Amino acid sequence: MSATPTAFDADKPTPDGPAVHARRPLARLYRRDLADYPPTGRRMAYLAIVVITTVVLYYMLYIQYAVATSIITHFDMTYRYFVWVSVIGNAIGAFASLVAGLADRWGRANLVVYGLLIASLLVFFGLPNAANKSAYLVLFALVSFIEGIVLVATPALIRDFSPQLGRATAMGYWTMGPVIGSLVVTTVTSNTLDSATWQDELRYSAIAGFVVFVVAIFALRELSPALRDQTMVSLRDRALIEARARGLDTEAVRRGEWRQMMRPDVLGSAFAIAVFLLLYYAAVGNFVVYFATTFGYSEQRTNALANWYWGANAIALVLVGLLSDRLKVRKPFMIVGAVGSIVVTAIFATRATHQMTDYYTFAWLFIGIGVFSGIAYAPWMASFTETVEKHNPAATAAGLAVWGWTVRIVVAVSAAFIPVLVTSVTPLVEHGSEVKAASVQAAPALAIVNVHPQLFAELNKYTPTTVPPALGARAVKEVGAANLSVVQKAAPQLKLLQEYGPQVQKASKDGPGEWRIWWWICVGGQVLFLPFVFVMAGRWSPRKAREDAEAHQIAVDRELAALAAAEK
Repeated sequence: MSATPTAFDADKPTPDGPAVHARRPLARLYRRDLADYPPTGRRMAYLAIVVITTVVLYYMLYIQYAVATSIITHFDMTYRYFVWVSVIGNAIGAFASLVAGLADRWGRANLVVYGLLIASLLVFFGLPNAANKSAYLVLFALVSFIEGIVLVATPALIRDFSPQLGRATAMGYWTMGPVIGSLVVTTVTSNTLDSATWQDELRYSAIAGFVVFVVAIFALRELSPALRDQTMVSLRDRALIEARARGLDTEAVRRGEWRQMMRPDVLGSAFAIAVFLLLYYAAVGNFVVYFATTFGYSEQRTNALANWYWGANAIALVLVGLLSDRLKVRKPFMIVGAVGSIVVTAIFATRATHQMTDYYTFAWLFIGIGVFSGIAYAPWMASFTETVEKHNPAATAAGLAVWGWTVRIVVAVSAAFIPVLVTSVTPLVEHGSEVKAASVQAAPALAIVNVHPQLFAELNKYTPTTVPPALGARAVKEVGAANLSVVQKAAPQLKLLQEYGPQVQKASKDGPGEWRIWWWICVGGQVLFLPFVFVMAGRWSPRKAREDAEAHQIAVDRELAALAAAEK
């Protein structure tokens, strides 16, 4: 067995990198393979870097949704256009996930490190300075492309550095990436939006990206293909994994990896988690719009409310991961989490039409949804990687690419479908605020018009300079010169109210009911998740799982003994 590697063992001769690289200091910036499985301290450091990188990348991706109304106003977008920014971005991210599976041989760590740098540059210099809405769409699509790659590379690294018996905990931390990213978004915006612009908010996220990039470029490493292309059940397998790696033909074990992932348990479970997370996607992309148009919340207040969701979800992900690893089972947690989430989401859906629902009622509901979805998701991530490993551990990146593609396609389709179902959103987002302002400004004029509706209906047929003298005299007599002046000064506001007022009023009435339909669709997605739990790898009984672990350890000890005897 080889000696424990030093801090930056990419400088050593490895099966995947010749000794010549030791003479090139810059090589460590792209030669990141570890020849041996790292000790616990360094392994935890690598896992921490991956998790923090994921948090920052999702912070940069999700920040635009937290300031959605400001971006729409700045670029004079229609709401439908803004939705298509998200749809196109997610579609591109989906195919970027497949690219990540194909490009995995370039190095998972390199995809993460340099992807983080490119995303930070785009968010700091590109998006805030976009010349118009078309430029913004293109730039956001590029950010989404990077995110799609990282969506595959980061959980692949988490899987590599976490044996199966600690996988749920590690995946719980990784899953905190998008969740803590969302929490960071809502925390920062809820505390800074009163003094910062939407451009500032984007730049704050990019600065965080640059800081983490500096750490990752020097410190992040990954297992060599020979090590990572094996299944590691516990840390006690380390000696056997390293011994096998010395004779492993990585090209041979990778053959047919994409075909092996086209299985019902892999494809079905990927689809199941994608539809289970429909509410999560809506929370990220539409909560600001939903609460602004339905309950009149500001961006800041909505983001503060969403903190309850993300905070509860983040805590649940870690705690349930620890418990799942301790009991060595995944499926019972997935079922309990899904059923609990279905119940609480259904209650939330029933409140969608009630204007009297208060802030803290929503907060408690979000805590419940966050906790139960966390109970389901962390064990699911662990079980999914174990399901992939059951077919071929060398196909981890391909399996995660299938998952990433499926998730992003479902996100894109759901984002495109919401404006079709919730038709009230478009008039409320595009004209709701100006109609509300016009109603306040024109209130005195409206009071006068409402007293003399027939007279002003006749006056509206003419411009101020073409009103017939007889009609003008009648207006002065019935309304008074002073009141006519009030109405004339409010003419722009009255015109706007006449043009958009009816559709905004109708949208305000229809909106809650339309949103309620979408929330029930989210409940349906969670129900669809349940049957696919049964096709995934893993035991239901902790006792059976413990017996499997003991049998595996006996087999490992037997194989190590055989290897030791062969070397004598």
